Amino acid sequence: MPAPATSSSPSGTPNLLHTLSFGEQGRRVVFCHGLFGQGKNWTQIAKALAGTHRTCLVDLPQHGRSPWRQRFDYLAMADEVAALLAPEDPVALVGHSMGGKVAMLVALRHPELVERLCVVDMSPVRYAETGTNPSLVAAMRRLDLDSLSSRQEADQRLAVDVPDPVVRGFLLQNLRRDATGDPGSRWRWQMNLAVLGDSLDQLADWPAEALVGVAPYRGPVLWVAGAQSDYITAEYEPAMAHWFPRKRLATIKNAGHWVHSEQPAVFTEVLRRFLDD
Repeated sequence: MPAPATSSSPSGTPNLLHTLSFGEQGRRVVFCHGLFGQGKNWTQIAKALAGTHRTCLVDLPQHGRSPWRQRFDYLAMADEVAALLAPEDPVALVGHSMGGKVAMLVALRHPELVERLCVVDMSPVRYAETGTNPSLVAAMRRLDLDSLSSRQEADQRLAVDVPDPVVRGFLLQNLRRDATGDPGSRWRWQMNLAVLGDSLDQLADWPAEALVGVAPYRGPVLWVAGAQSDYITAEYEPAMAHWFPRKRLATIKNAGHWVHSEQPAVFTEVLRRFLDD
């Protein structure tokens, strides 16, 4: 497999998001991650598809190596992702959770850029609750970065508030030491914790008012739900059908909200069939 290609924001073009790409032939498949994630969360899936597809992993605004913004805005995020795409090479766009809402908005606002859409465990609705996110934000904010001596120490301290090692490991992927790397250099969160932590209500929202007059997306859509998750339910069916009439639903057993991480082989096969249909 060819070495991955990367792109990041060069001087003078602050709107360019950081991406990581695999593969040199076939349909272009672009992946959008969820809250507190990074494009590299999709690496296993992207590499599995790279023999027959060109895969691209995006760090969304406020996350990973992409630029930080002063506020959280789904529409602006969608437009920044759209700026990476081109109508002469429309993509299969895949988004999980927060990235699922971003992907849906790209398809609705820029349908010429999206040949097909896969939404992973997310619906085009406002959710009444923000789940465990407030407690995770509080735990990360309580972690005193200035006094940290090692990543292992950060893990031990965070374990008090985040006992699940999988969730804790996911969050700690965002912990970085300043460029010097010496023992006295400062630790920091690579994501914009201040803005994201203050924007949980907006993250749970769906910008329906901004979509007045926008036509439904007419391309094929695959919804992938975790059988043990409640982000895609019959209650949300009308909204899904309204915005995405050419939809189909695949429910993956023994999976919760993190479908692609919990059942990567099954998810990859489901996605591959959709891409090759």
